[in-house]
Amino acid sequence: MLKNFYTRLEKMEKAQEQLLQRRNEMREDGNGIIDRYKYPVLTAAHTPLHWRYDLNRDTNPWLMERFSINAVLNAGAIKLHGKYLVVARVEGADRKSFFAVAESANGIDNFRFWDYPVQMPETDVPDTNIYDMRLVQHEDGWIYGLFCTERRDPAAPATDQSAAIAQCGIARTHDLRQWERLPDLKTGSPQQRNVVLHPEFVNGRYALYTRPQDKFIEAGKGGGIGFGLCDCMEEAVITEEKVIDPKVYHTVYEMKNGLGPAPIRTEKGWLHLAHGVRNTAAGLRYVLYMFMTSLDDITRVIYKPAGYFMAPEGDERVGDVSNVLFSNGWIADDDGTVYIYYASSDTRLHVAVSSVDRLLDYVMHTAPDGFTSAASVQVINRIIEKNSTSTATGAGRITGASYSE
Repeated sequence: MLKNFYTRLEKMEKAQEQLLQRRNEMREDGNGIIDRYKYPVLTAAHTPLHWRYDLNRDTNPWLMERFSINAVLNAGAIKLHGKYLVVARVEGADRKSFFAVAESANGIDNFRFWDYPVQMPETDVPDTNIYDMRLVQHEDGWIYGLFCTERRDPAAPATDQSAAIAQCGIARTHDLRQWERLPDLKTGSPQQRNVVLHPEFVNGRYALYTRPQDKFIEAGKGGGIGFGLCDCMEEAVITEEKVIDPKVYHTVYEMKNGLGPAPIRTEKGWLHLAHGVRNTAAGLRYVLYMFMTSLDDITRVIYKPAGYFMAPEGDERVGDVSNVLFSNGWIADDDGTVYIYYASSDTRLHVAVSSVDRLLDYVMHTAPDGFTSAASVQVINRIIEKNSTSTATGAGRITGASYSE
């Protein structure tokens, strides 16, 4: 028994160290906008062995897993003291999620979790579940984490143990180690998830992007990405919400949409990354899309490419909740590189890399949605006509082929 314990432990430690040290590889099938990487940056297997196993032979002679981790997913992200840090949502086999910080020296591989997960303080009404933190370094000097806090709906009958009320939890920190919990955000919406804090004051007030929602899953009437102002974060109250990016029929965001991470300021405007949801015969499909708002009026959308920016590909389509991409964290580096942290199918965390210049080009020069099939064909025809008069060469060159008689 003694020999088997230490032999197995040694194998486990060696296998995990190989995983943690594995070098990530950029995929060669990029679309010019982003470059995906081959390996997920965080999975359940990346979580420390000392979280999951009692490593004392006397109290755990069979070296059994005492706390199982199901998934590592939707992570907020920030660069702090030269390190790329993500605050990941870690979900146990018990369905409860919690936050944990992992760091990397380069932002694309060798992420390692800190020794302890985040001990998030509770409010007077304890959270049943917390998840999907958006991190923002605000100009007031604090790092804020806004996340979903979920509690059972007290009005639901005993026969329904899935009915929940989701609201926006708020905490702040200077180092991601010690967190101060603030009261939950108050709005007029029955449900409030995917709330994001704008990194700058707007007319001396805190600005928040919201997602008003009637029910826990369904957005209900109206809906879309909202916007509101509050006077302070210690008792955050939004009395008026304005939808700045509404749902639209037969789009990738027809059922519901919500902002991902906090927007990135550029010389042209604020870059936004969001998720859109539509229903299909196979269930809900989550994709990512982008838009830009004005520097003069951050509620005014000035560019919005049609369709999705990123969608699940290959193995990304398979997991606990299949056919889903979700992002609530990105980092814009000083050199203009943008690291986009996204989760696939509620199971694992990936990274894709772009740049501010590439994202600006994409957002500003990709046609908006015309909302009809005819409008889509017109966009393609304009591209064809431009290529027919250009000096393009190679496989994509216009050859003069036409309809057959």
